[in-house]
Amino acid sequence: MHISGPTNTIASLLADPTFYLGLELPDVGKPEVLDVHQDGTWSVFRLRYVVAGDQSRILRGLAGSASLAWLQDVRVDLTTGSGQLRYEAEFDPLRIYGTGGFTLTPDRGSTIFRFDGEVVVAVPGLGRLLEREIVHQLVNRLSIETSALDARLRRDAESDHPTGTL
Repeated sequence: MHISGPTNTIASLLADPTFYLGLELPDVGKPEVLDVHQDGTWSVFRLRYVVAGDQSRILRGLAGSASLAWLQDVRVDLTTGSGQLRYEAEFDPLRIYGTGGFTLTPDRGSTIFRFDGEVVVAVPGLGRLLEREIVHQLVNRLSIETSALDARLRRDAESDHPTGTL
């Protein structure tokens, strides 16, 4: 995915947990920031997303009376423009989880955002179905996140160069 902006600025936004608080994601509510560690090179934080609405009857069934929430650990290396994600179902993190990594590559004034990952649902008979459902939701979220990054960078650029008469 292409994002209109410099790699270092995009990495800084992805490394800021407050960026995620402003996202409107269709399948989860606003995240709760559980933990943050930043040292100038790395930004590491944990978010908790509660599933909104009736996203997955199967996952709800597996969760039983437990809250259906995702925990997401984000690690961003500000020096390389890369990072890792780990996400897990709060009610069963050993059977339903995923990992992934992303890279930001400069490309003629914009940035190419690449993400690669794996989702694991270790539930016999339902695993592959749930994995496809979760991957679809994650791809949709990444699309929304990159669109939000693009919009934020355009808005920031416009405020740096106001238009009007002298």
